[in-house]
Amino acid sequence: MEQLQGMDASFVALETPSSPMHIGSILIYDPSTAPGGFVRFKDILRFYEDRMQLSKTMRQKLVKVPFNVDYPYWVEDADFDLEYHVRHVALPKPGDWRQLCIQAARIFARPLDLSRPPWEFTVVEGLDNMPGIPKGSYAVVTKVHHAAIDGMSGIDMMQALHTPTPSVAPPNKPDTWKPDKFPNRAGMFAKGYVRAWLNPIRQMGVSAQAVPGIYRAAKGMIKGDFGLKAAIEAPKTRFNTKISPHRVVEGRVFELEHIKALRSLADGAKVNDVMLTIIGGGLHKYLKHHNDLPKTTMTAMAPISVRSEGEKNTMGNQVSAMIAPLGTHIEDASERMAYVYDQTSRSKEMTSALGARQMTEASKVSPALFMALGAQLYSRLGVANFMVRPVINTVVTNVPGPPVPIYSAGAKLVSMQGLLCLLDGMALGHVVQSYVNEATITFTADRDAVPDPEFYSQCLQESFEEMAAAAGLDLSPPKQKPAAKKSAAATKTRAASKRKPRGSTAKKSTPSKAKAKAS
Repeated sequence: MEQLQGMDASFVALETPSSPMHIGSILIYDPSTAPGGFVRFKDILRFYEDRMQLSKTMRQKLVKVPFNVDYPYWVEDADFDLEYHVRHVALPKPGDWRQLCIQAARIFARPLDLSRPPWEFTVVEGLDNMPGIPKGSYAVVTKVHHAAIDGMSGIDMMQALHTPTPSVAPPNKPDTWKPDKFPNRAGMFAKGYVRAWLNPIRQMGVSAQAVPGIYRAAKGMIKGDFGLKAAIEAPKTRFNTKISPHRVVEGRVFELEHIKALRSLADGAKVNDVMLTIIGGGLHKYLKHHNDLPKTTMTAMAPISVRSEGEKNTMGNQVSAMIAPLGTHIEDASERMAYVYDQTSRSKEMTSALGARQMTEASKVSPALFMALGAQLYSRLGVANFMVRPVINTVVTNVPGPPVPIYSAGAKLVSMQGLLCLLDGMALGHVVQSYVNEATITFTADRDAVPDPEFYSQCLQESFEEMAAAAGLDLSPPKQKPAAKKSAAATKTRAASKRKPRGSTAKKSTPSKAKAKAS
């Protein structure tokens, strides 16, 4: 039995029917690489079952402390049933990308059953009309509660359920997993009550550790090193409102090589700066079309992983965050890129001064009872609708994927795109993902805030193309090399063979003529 930390518990507290707090992915597989060239649903179940022991997340469920006086606990589920968590559906014909996005949005809108281990995988067959995806491929739409994983621990979970080659034997060590007895609720309440009284002492310790960071941050602001005006003055937009239970999903796939080439627009820029600039341009086009473009820049929260090497394969969230202005008020692609790079550099300095790790530690001493009550009141009273200036306008989280192909049940993973949870005041979220040679931007949005997801997706594409034009990047497909010229002798031989009827042979000399020729 293991207790959640403050940030993990906050995701449980924020859970409502309209804002389920899970994250996930759309994973697309090509089964032609599997033994026999196909994968059955029962093959996927067997593959997952064999590898359950490699993931700490899969068989644990949440148990809340009575009256929320303390953070919930993770308990090994005595009633774990793999077939409950892995579902199976199929797309109707023609089985295209838009249909997959609609299905993923419907799946993602449904809350998880928090009385069971908080994850579900849905196998989606019938992907027969998707450009660049082999016919007969299938997808897996995953959703895992944010209390269990962040972006980086999600990658660890991915590694547990994938292999580096199509044919890998199951783990050769026995599965020693054992379920836990259900914890005594009276004991949990008593322990939580004592911790609640001791929590002020813990808070004092964390506050003392935070003093050097606060001093560095204040010193930097006085000197003007951070320039936080753009970061703290987010405008009110259509995305900063109370959300509905309905979702839309869409995204774009780019070549990673092209994204890296766009870094040349700002000296020292990173791939993340390029992606933020593309999103800023996409939002500029989308909101301008709807006559809803704010005069000042929109801002995004960009989570930062502070997970150490020793915390790999552990559950929960080890993340801090920085505020990233998106330059949505700038139409020119080059100017927007320069602005985004400058502002994110200042924001990184601010986060570094405060101490990203220390910001995460501070969340671990938040009072559990007040956290739960505050989260519920925020949602039920619709506070997001009355905020004149939101803290942020959207989220852009960057999740690096494997740089080499990986396989599940022998099927090759050909594409992966991330999905994000939403909450009141944030009706649009983006996941930037990389995998082998592709880079993707996928967004999850409230259907009322983004009723035309295909149009916003097209805006992102146009933003990328404008940046490519500014960088002088050629996006046209590579031309095929012309066939090598044949030698003259080979050409003559071919011509001679063409003149002969198929099946003819050379005329033989008669014996008498042969003798005369010899004499």
